[in-house]
Amino acid sequence: MATGMLAIWSDVDPDGETDYLHWLTREHTAERVGIPGFEGVRVFRAGLADLRRYLILYDLSSASVLTSDAYLARLNDPTPWSSRTMPKLRNFARGGGKVVRALGMGQGGHVLALRLPHAVSDDVPLEAIAAEDRVCAVRLLAVDRAGSDVPTNEKALRGGDGSFAALLLIEATDEAALQTVMLEHGEAIAALGAETELPAYSAIFMLRGDAG
Repeated sequence: MATGMLAIWSDVDPDGETDYLHWLTREHTAERVGIPGFEGVRVFRAGLADLRRYLILYDLSSASVLTSDAYLARLNDPTPWSSRTMPKLRNFARGGGKVVRALGMGQGGHVLALRLPHAVSDDVPLEAIAAEDRVCAVRLLAVDRAGSDVPTNEKALRGGDGSFAALLLIEATDEAALQTVMLEHGEAIAALGAETELPAYSAIFMLRGDAG
Protein backbone atom coordinates (compact mmCIF):
# COMPACT_ATOMS: atom_id res chain seq x y z
CA MET A 1 0.00 0.00 0.00
CA ALA A 2 1.26 3.48 -0.88
CA THR A 3 2.88 5.40 1.97
CA GLY A 4 1.62 8.80 0.79
CA MET A 5 -1.79 10.12 -0.19
CA LEU A 6 -3.37 13.28 -1.55
CA ALA A 7 -7.07 13.98 -0.99
CA ILE A 8 -9.03 16.64 -2.88
CA TRP A 9 -12.67 17.72 -2.57
CA SER A 10 -14.71 20.01 -4.76
CA ASP A 11 -18.31 20.84 -5.60
CA VAL A 12 -19.37 21.21 -9.23
CA ASP A 13 -22.32 23.06 -10.72
CA PRO A 14 -24.81 20.69 -12.38
CA ASP A 15 -24.55 22.40 -15.76
CA GLY A 16 -20.78 21.93 -15.76
CA GLU A 17 -20.66 18.40 -14.37
CA THR A 18 -20.22 16.57 -17.67
CA ASP A 19 -17.33 18.78 -18.72
CA TYR A 20 -15.76 18.32 -15.27
CA LEU A 21 -15.99 14.54 -15.55
CA HIS A 22 -14.58 14.59 -19.07
CA TRP A 23 -11.70 16.75 -17.83
CA LEU A 24 -11.00 14.31 -14.99
CA THR A 25 -11.29 11.08 -16.97
CA ARG A 26 -9.84 12.24 -20.30
CA GLU A 27 -7.00 14.54 -19.25
CA HIS A 28 -6.38 15.50 -15.65
CA THR A 29 -6.00 12.17 -13.84
CA ALA A 30 -3.87 10.73 -16.65
CA GLU A 31 -1.66 13.79 -16.45
CA ARG A 32 -1.24 13.35 -12.72
CA VAL A 33 -0.46 9.63 -12.72
CA GLY A 34 2.15 10.36 -15.35
CA ILE A 35 4.14 12.30 -12.75
CA PRO A 36 6.81 10.25 -10.95
CA GLY A 37 5.54 9.15 -7.54
CA PHE A 38 1.83 9.26 -8.43
CA GLU A 39 0.91 5.56 -8.30
CA GLY A 40 -2.81 5.74 -8.95
CA VAL A 41 -6.03 7.70 -8.53
CA ARG A 42 -9.64 7.01 -7.59
CA VAL A 43 -12.55 9.40 -8.07
CA PHE A 44 -15.62 9.23 -5.82
CA ARG A 45 -19.02 10.92 -5.89
CA ALA A 46 -20.82 11.87 -2.68
CA GLY A 47 -24.24 10.40 -1.99
CA LEU A 48 -25.96 13.78 -1.83
CA ALA A 49 -29.19 14.67 -3.58
CA ASP A 50 -28.64 18.43 -3.72
CA LEU A 51 -24.88 18.71 -4.38
CA ARG A 52 -22.45 17.39 -6.99
CA ARG A 53 -19.53 16.78 -4.63
CA TYR A 54 -16.46 14.82 -5.67
CA LEU A 55 -13.49 13.35 -3.84
CA ILE A 56 -10.23 12.50 -5.59
CA LEU A 57 -7.71 10.23 -3.85
CA TYR A 58 -4.20 9.91 -5.21
CA ASP A 59 -1.84 7.21 -3.96
CA LEU A 60 1.70 8.58 -3.66
CA SER A 61 4.95 6.68 -3.30
CA SER A 62 5.81 9.09 -0.47
CA ALA A 63 4.73 12.44 0.95
CA SER A 64 7.78 14.07 -0.64
CA VAL A 65 6.06 13.82 -4.04
CA LEU A 66 3.97 16.85 -3.00
CA THR A 67 7.02 19.09 -3.38
CA SER A 68 8.81 17.26 -6.17
CA ASP A 69 10.12 19.31 -9.07
CA ALA A 70 8.00 17.36 -11.56
CA TYR A 71 4.74 17.91 -9.66
CA LEU A 72 5.36 21.59 -8.94
CA ALA A 73 6.23 22.16 -12.60
CA ARG A 74 2.84 20.70 -13.55
CA LEU A 75 1.03 22.82 -10.95
CA ASN A 76 2.70 25.95 -12.26
CA ASP A 77 1.83 25.22 -15.89
CA PRO A 78 -1.83 24.12 -15.92
CA THR A 79 -3.32 23.01 -19.23
CA PRO A 80 -5.92 25.21 -20.93
CA TRP A 81 -8.65 22.79 -19.82
CA SER A 82 -7.42 22.90 -16.22
CA SER A 83 -7.23 26.70 -16.39
CA ARG A 84 -10.91 26.80 -17.42
CA THR A 85 -12.00 24.25 -14.82
CA MET A 86 -10.21 25.35 -11.64
CA PRO A 87 -12.06 28.68 -11.15
CA LYS A 88 -15.42 26.87 -11.41
CA LEU A 89 -14.78 24.48 -8.50
CA ARG A 90 -16.42 25.36 -5.19
CA ASN A 91 -15.71 24.33 -1.60
CA PHE A 92 -12.30 23.11 -2.72
CA ALA A 93 -10.20 21.40 -0.05
CA ARG A 94 -6.82 19.74 -0.51
CA GLY A 95 -4.37 17.94 1.76
CA GLY A 96 -1.63 15.39 1.27
CA GLY A 97 0.99 13.71 3.40
CA LYS A 98 2.04 10.44 4.97
CA VAL A 99 -0.22 7.46 5.69
CA VAL A 100 0.63 6.81 9.34
CA ARG A 101 -1.82 3.94 9.93
CA ALA A 102 -3.02 1.34 7.45
CA LEU A 103 -5.27 -1.56 8.46
CA GLY A 104 -6.96 -4.14 6.27
CA MET A 105 -6.33 -5.07 2.65
CA GLY A 106 -7.22 -3.70 -0.72
CA GLN A 107 -9.63 -0.91 -1.50
CA GLY A 108 -13.39 -0.60 -1.13
CA GLY A 109 -15.82 0.92 -3.58
CA HIS A 110 -17.52 2.93 -0.82
CA VAL A 111 -15.69 5.22 1.59
CA LEU A 112 -16.11 7.55 4.50
CA ALA A 113 -13.58 10.36 4.22
CA LEU A 114 -13.44 12.13 7.57
CA ARG A 115 -11.44 15.35 7.66
CA LEU A 116 -9.93 16.02 11.07
CA PRO A 117 -9.12 19.57 12.28
CA HIS A 118 -6.20 18.52 14.48
CA ALA A 119 -3.26 16.16 14.21
CA VAL A 120 -4.00 12.68 15.56
CA SER A 121 -1.57 10.31 17.25
CA ASP A 122 -0.46 7.52 14.94
CA ASP A 123 -1.34 4.98 17.64
CA VAL A 124 -5.02 5.98 17.74
CA PRO A 125 -7.00 2.72 18.08
CA LEU A 126 -8.64 1.87 14.77
CA GLU A 127 -8.67 -1.91 15.00
CA ALA A 128 -12.32 -2.14 16.08
CA ILE A 129 -13.42 -0.14 13.03
CA ALA A 130 -11.30 -2.26 10.70
CA ALA A 131 -12.81 -5.43 12.19
CA GLU A 132 -16.40 -4.48 11.32
CA ASP A 133 -18.12 -6.68 8.75
CA ARG A 134 -17.45 -5.70 5.13
CA VAL A 135 -14.91 -3.02 6.04
CA CYS A 136 -11.92 -3.49 3.73
CA ALA A 137 -9.40 -0.98 4.96
CA VAL A 138 -8.83 1.93 7.31
CA ARG A 139 -6.16 4.53 6.68
CA LEU A 140 -5.06 7.55 8.68
CA LEU A 141 -3.35 10.36 6.79
CA ALA A 142 -1.24 12.98 8.56
CA VAL A 143 -1.37 16.05 6.34
CA ASP A 144 1.91 17.77 5.54
CA ARG A 145 0.70 21.35 5.65
CA ALA A 146 3.94 22.83 4.36
CA GLY A 147 3.92 20.49 1.38
CA SER A 148 0.20 20.94 0.74
CA ASP A 149 0.24 24.73 1.01
CA VAL A 150 3.00 25.53 -1.49
CA PRO A 151 1.69 28.43 -3.61
CA THR A 152 1.30 27.57 -7.30
CA ASN A 153 -0.29 29.05 -10.40
CA GLU A 154 -2.97 26.38 -10.35
CA LYS A 155 -3.87 27.13 -6.75
CA ALA A 156 -4.14 30.84 -7.57
CA LEU A 157 -6.83 30.01 -10.14
CA ARG A 158 -9.08 28.65 -7.36
CA GLY A 159 -8.76 31.64 -5.07
CA GLY A 160 -8.17 29.72 -1.85
CA ASP A 161 -8.27 26.10 -0.68
CA GLY A 162 -9.81 24.63 2.45
CA SER A 163 -7.41 22.70 4.68
CA PHE A 164 -7.41 19.99 7.32
CA ALA A 165 -4.82 18.41 9.59
CA ALA A 166 -5.57 14.72 9.13
CA LEU A 167 -7.87 12.37 7.26
CA LEU A 168 -9.49 9.15 8.44
CA LEU A 169 -10.45 7.03 5.45
CA ILE A 170 -12.74 4.03 5.99
CA GLU A 171 -13.35 1.76 2.98
CA ALA A 172 -16.07 -0.86 2.66
CA THR A 173 -17.84 -3.10 0.18
CA ASP A 174 -21.14 -1.23 0.55
CA GLU A 175 -22.68 1.85 2.08
CA ALA A 176 -24.58 -0.13 4.72
CA ALA A 177 -21.28 -1.21 6.27
CA LEU A 178 -20.24 2.43 6.59
CA GLN A 179 -23.56 3.27 8.24
CA THR A 180 -22.84 0.51 10.78
CA VAL A 181 -19.40 2.01 11.43
CA MET A 182 -20.92 5.38 12.24
CA LEU A 183 -23.60 3.78 14.41
CA GLU A 184 -21.14 1.66 16.40
CA HIS A 185 -18.13 4.00 16.48
CA GLY A 186 -19.63 7.46 16.06
CA GLU A 187 -18.59 8.64 19.52
CA ALA A 188 -14.97 7.57 19.02
CA ILE A 189 -14.89 9.21 15.59
CA ALA A 190 -16.42 12.42 16.96
CA ALA A 191 -13.77 12.45 19.69
CA LEU A 192 -11.16 12.79 16.94
CA GLY A 193 -12.87 15.99 15.84
CA ALA A 194 -14.62 14.62 12.76
CA GLU A 195 -18.15 15.50 11.76
CA THR A 196 -20.40 12.48 12.05
CA GLU A 197 -23.18 13.57 9.68
CA LEU A 198 -21.26 13.07 6.45
CA PRO A 199 -22.14 11.40 3.16
CA ALA A 200 -20.60 8.17 1.98
CA TYR A 201 -18.75 8.33 -1.32
CA SER A 202 -18.99 5.78 -4.11
CA ALA A 203 -16.19 5.08 -6.59
CA ILE A 204 -16.88 6.12 -10.18
CA PHE A 205 -13.43 6.00 -11.81
CA MET A 206 -9.91 4.73 -11.17
CA LEU A 207 -6.61 4.80 -13.00
CA ARG A 208 -3.27 3.26 -12.15
CA GLY A 209 0.11 4.62 -13.11
CA ASP A 210 2.62 2.73 -15.25
CA ALA A 211 4.01 1.02 -12.14
CA GLY A 212 0.50 -0.09 -11.06
